[in-house]
Amino acid sequence: MTRSIEPNRPQHPGRSLGVASIDPVPLFRDGLSALVHRTQGLHWAGHAASHHSALQLAEQVRPDVALIDSGLDPQCHLTKLLAVGDPALLIIVLVRQSNRTAQYLTAAIGAGAHAAIPREAEARRLAEAIRRAYTDRRYIDPALSALIARPKRQSPDGTNTKAQMPLSRREYQVLQLVAEGLENSAIAKILYLSVETVRTHVKSILRKLSARDRTHAVTTAFRSGILVTQPNDAVGVPRETQFTKAAGSAETPTV
Repeated sequence: MTRSIEPNRPQHPGRSLGVASIDPVPLFRDGLSALVHRTQGLHWAGHAASHHSALQLAEQVRPDVALIDSGLDPQCHLTKLLAVGDPALLIIVLVRQSNRTAQYLTAAIGAGAHAAIPREAEARRLAEAIRRAYTDRRYIDPALSALIARPKRQSPDGTNTKAQMPLSRREYQVLQLVAEGLENSAIAKILYLSVETVRTHVKSILRKLSARDRTHAVTTAFRSGILVTQPNDAVGVPRETQFTKAAGSAETPTV
């Protein structure tokens, strides 16, 4: 059973789909932007290079489609937060070779992703994936579909090894910024919160992660998979604390 588009995202024949990229590599994002600009029925809605900026983009810009780099979200925490925050958002994961496993694909779909396609796929395949996912609310590229049928691996004790997400959406954003070394005042400015509210979130994070202090919380989060390191090809790329919103574009026929 496919999931219908929510009424808070109006759809009509004259409306194009706003596509946003969540990827840490500027050159790759530029390629996606070029593809979107030349594809009828799509327009560029902006990009984000980190989890907290992706959540800001989703909240403030509300794109129709989010293209998520699997290397930036291997545990699918961001996918889940985006899906819960906006059920109408069409989420497509661009799967790196290192994430081509049944466990990852099952987790991504379970977290709310509507489609999955290899990250190195040709432009026409990605455009087709967007169209198919928009129409059917589900699309798995043929190169990945065989993995879904494979049984999920379990740890030796028989339990699933996928990390759980104990934090709320806002706590997750705060923890991301704590991990970048920012103090409460700087976090408050980025997230448009009061310093006291940020302090309250930090206390809650420490409690939920059973952490002694901020450093311990970040260490625990990385070890448990709640936070992830930048993908290998993003090493040396400056991390963005704000998302980039695309300039407005003319409406074109829908996909």
